[in-house]
Amino acid sequence: MSNEISKYDVVIIGGGLAGLSCAIHLSKHNLNVLVVEKNQYPRHKVCGEYISNEVLPYLTFLDIDVFKLGAKKINKFLLSTTKSKFISATLPLGGFGISRFCLDQALAKKAVEQKVVLLQDSVVDVDFFKDTFKVKTKRNHYFESKIVIGAYGKRSNLDVKLNRQFIKSKSPYLAVKKHVQVDFPEDLVALHNFEGGYCGVSKIESNHTNLCYITNYNVFKKYKSIDEFQQKVIFKNQFLKTIFQESVSVFDQPLTISQISFDKKDPVDNHILMCGDTAALIHPLCGNGMSMAIRSAQIASRLIVKYFNSEISNREALEKQYFREWNKAFKSRLKMGHLVAKVFDKPKFSEILMQGLKRFPNLLPHIIKRTHGKIMQTE
Repeated sequence: MSNEISKYDVVIIGGGLAGLSCAIHLSKHNLNVLVVEKNQYPRHKVCGEYISNEVLPYLTFLDIDVFKLGAKKINKFLLSTTKSKFISATLPLGGFGISRFCLDQALAKKAVEQKVVLLQDSVVDVDFFKDTFKVKTKRNHYFESKIVIGAYGKRSNLDVKLNRQFIKSKSPYLAVKKHVQVDFPEDLVALHNFEGGYCGVSKIESNHTNLCYITNYNVFKKYKSIDEFQQKVIFKNQFLKTIFQESVSVFDQPLTISQISFDKKDPVDNHILMCGDTAALIHPLCGNGMSMAIRSAQIASRLIVKYFNSEISNREALEKQYFREWNKAFKSRLKMGHLVAKVFDKPKFSEILMQGLKRFPNLLPHIIKRTHGKIMQTE
């Protein structure tokens, strides 16, 4: 393979929601963009697949109409404890359900239409020298760019290479996802707790329902299989028992992912602007990680456009501004997410909280608002 170096304005590592949204946005401003994604499109990913309506105006700017893709409008929320006590509420902003398979495919198609270069490969090294990035891939492609965006997901070998702090500690979390056919309301997203974890349920396109749960691996490993874990742990929540037993799986096998870390990450690391799960991961109990990924792409892209237009004078100013805007958008969400997850990790506290929420029902919409943003303004 030739060691010839190809030059781009922006190289994006990872072609998920955040990476593709950045690519489309930047290409609309005539920037030369490369996306390096290790997987082929489209593919299913372990994800809750509920998205807050806060991102709808931005998706419209990106020329993505999720409802033409079959997304389901969601405006109701149901929460249950390990003992199957529940409370429901109207979602303050509302949202929609759509699979990552469908949305990633639509974003990738739009990116190609915008003349974004999509390369199926893995980045193995990123060096920053004399205000320029040099990027090397597993297949020995070499690239130079003024900006690099990290949008490669929850964790990667690249995190080790970049010496990111969170990657040094093991995470005890495991997630499992599958699509099923089951009688479930189109306008509802439900979060059901069980010992050591919680499961999100929502309708997506094609009249399928997404079931995605996260659990502590130390609880999970006591059982011989996913089926045994579901029957002996998850089915103690009567809502989940009914849904799982009455559903027919669309997947041959459930998808799984381990070593999910909720530790603090830096939104700017080694001069790379981090977006989506690469920058931070909110507990799925708060159900809005996909919105955060899209929102972070918008923040980064706007600032990068200003940088190339000389409205932001230098790299240091760009990084500081991204750090400020990222924290303004997400810092309080993440704190609330950690707090909510910590409470529901303790069954006794969660039962007490449920009693309080039933006594003061306006508290639940307030908590939901604290884990969601406001409607995103476009350009």
